[in-house]
Amino acid sequence: RSGIRAVKVDVLDDGQAAEIVQDEKLHHREHGEHREDERGDGHGHSHAHEHDHGHAHTHEHGRRWAEIRELIGKAAIPAAARETALRAFALLAEAEGKVHGIPPEQVHFHEVGAVDTIADIVCGAVGAAWLASEMGVGEWRASAVNVGSGFVQCAHGRMPVPAPATAELLRGVPVYAEGPAVEMTTPTGAALLRALGCRLDGADGRKPETLVAGRVGYGAGGRDPKGFANVLRLVLGDAVARGDAAEPFGRDRVVVLECAVDDATPQVVAYALERALEQGALDAMAAPVTMKKGRPGMLLTVLCREGEEEALRELLFRETTTLGIRRRVEERAVLERELVTVETEYGRVRVKVARGGGEVLNAMPEYEDCRRAAREHGVPLRAVMEVAVAAYGERRKAKA
Repeated sequence: RSGIRAVKVDVLDDGQAAEIVQDEKLHHREHGEHREDERGDGHGHSHAHEHDHGHAHTHEHGRRWAEIRELIGKAAIPAAARETALRAFALLAEAEGKVHGIPPEQVHFHEVGAVDTIADIVCGAVGAAWLASEMGVGEWRASAVNVGSGFVQCAHGRMPVPAPATAELLRGVPVYAEGPAVEMTTPTGAALLRALGCRLDGADGRKPETLVAGRVGYGAGGRDPKGFANVLRLVLGDAVARGDAAEPFGRDRVVVLECAVDDATPQVVAYALERALEQGALDAMAAPVTMKKGRPGMLLTVLCREGEEEALRELLFRETTTLGIRRRVEERAVLERELVTVETEYGRVRVKVARGGGEVLNAMPEYEDCRRAAREHGVPLRAVMEVAVAAYGERRKAKA
């Protein structure tokens, strides 16, 4: 691609490149060679049909979120990859549902439900899980997102770039448009960025950190426009925080969303906090409070970055019984954080290291890594955590 050697992966559907099959579907939609499905929900969908272009092939008209969830649930992939893939499709379902004004469970994926797109997300999740477990990758970062420009043809007709679902998924994310007038970021790519918890340049107000690059790889897209390298670059490296002697602690701004409820069950509160974290909240918590007339209640607090509060506010209104949500912006002092991978008798475990003024103030093993190792080896969770802390201590001594 424009002189850069890159890897391209083709997904085959009954022996034919799946992206060609998808292009043929769009060709038939553009020329009216389909009929709309009368579903009664105000959301028409094209039927499956057959045609002959030198091969016999039956085209599916897409899949619902429940079907895709079942497919991924049965896939023989690592648990971490399954969680990421399901999270990506859940984000897609929420975005599509909001665009079309229907619940996520009723969303009917067209292009996103095609076999190549499912493979893109699932295989991307598998690759990310492998990088975490085998290469010690602890955090994903990305530059501002190039969304492209112009129009794209999809199941619902001709749409402006970025497509509505992409725009919804990239709320609060720095974006720009450069290069050919085509779609540069699809809903699939945007959902994977969100599902991986990717930190994006300029989105969180934190000081940039130096990256010491180790390995660099390129993946090729299907198009090969003149004078524009259609590739995705992946850099594997170590982050080095840039310290400030005058200010030992970093500072950033966060949005605090807060509401109190006295008529919600503990299950509802727990679910709302869990969903908030899945949607990108920095933290979510609940504390018991006494409300008017002496009634016991719960105070829900959600922290997020500026520009990301709208979706979380909508979630709190939807999932709890609150009638009002307070919002304020606060500045906080933060420690420099780094994820360090250590080798233990139970496998690799990431340790979150916190520094202030160049001094290590805290080191805590990642819970998910310890939980996975404890289950795999049949040992208590605390045993894995203690071994991980000890391994990090030995690592520090060796470097001293």
